[in-house]
Amino acid sequence: MSRSAPLLLAFLVVALGLAGLPVPAVAAARLPHGQWPLVGSPQVVRVFDPPLTPYGSGHRGVDLSAARGAPVLAAADGRVAFAGPVAGRGVVTVDHGAVRTTYEPVAAQVAVGQHVRAGDPLGVVTGGSHCVRSCLHWGLRRGPEYLDPLLLVEGTSAVALVAADRRAQVRRAAADRAVAAELATTALPVTGWVAGPGGRHGFAHPVPGGITSPFGLRLHPVLHVWKLHDGTDLGAACGTPIRAPYGGRVTSVGTARGYGRRLLLDHSRVDGRAVVTAYNHAQGYVVHPGQQVAKGQLLGYVGQTGYATGCHLHLMVWLDGALTNPMTWFSP
Repeated sequence: MSRSAPLLLAFLVVALGLAGLPVPAVAAARLPHGQWPLVGSPQVVRVFDPPLTPYGSGHRGVDLSAARGAPVLAAADGRVAFAGPVAGRGVVTVDHGAVRTTYEPVAAQVAVGQHVRAGDPLGVVTGGSHCVRSCLHWGLRRGPEYLDPLLLVEGTSAVALVAADRRAQVRRAAADRAVAAELATTALPVTGWVAGPGGRHGFAHPVPGGITSPFGLRLHPVLHVWKLHDGTDLGAACGTPIRAPYGGRVTSVGTARGYGRRLLLDHSRVDGRAVVTAYNHAQGYVVHPGQQVAKGQLLGYVGQTGYATGCHLHLMVWLDGALTNPMTWFSP
């Protein structure tokens, strides 16, 4: 090996779409298959830029645009290794065996030693981030080595060895992409209401039942602690069909510890807002991730899986990545 080879390896740049080269199979094989730690596909506002020395300057992870209060999800199956403040910021670390992921700033809703599955909630984004706008810093480490966490998400990253004379050019391109991505996440104002059944935005109720528990702070009926009720409970008997309130793409179907059987539906932009809805505690679902569904299409059936004391649908809404009272979007 030539004397210049270690320097070339030190200039490894992992960035979103920088070189168009595939991820090396050796690197990918050692990492668990993962998912985004936020609902949907968030914007990357700052890319991975590892330091050249252990204590040198750089960016040891990626920053994802996220509003305060946005739920933070486990990127892969693992065990919570740390949950608490570090230098005034809330940090959660999850051990996946060969690697660990970190999330900050986060108000943790998990405990050390707790086992989590990919997509399980870890906490919510808090203030105090280093971003101009609120964001989630997502990191990945293998021992002392920092890796690009985008490698956990299939099809999002490219890896290239960059020669010294092109390094400044590549970093400028990465910075330009980061600025463009951050500008793209600026919330757009709602310019008007959409007429039609199901409320001012055209969203129909997914089940016919009325509200049994509204969004807001409450004494949790199972955990018996005061915490945010992050959605609206709609009363309906077990087995009641759950129907899509609006057209969209199914992004996730699985099981989360407290939410039971859960489905996430991305409606893209509606009235100038990026809208994602979630359906929790179901008996089961009849659609699959990646499937496009139409308004009124059957998604699944009401149940009481997870932390539930009876049959109901727990409906959640995110607008531009921020957790929102569903009844500000659906009509009561």
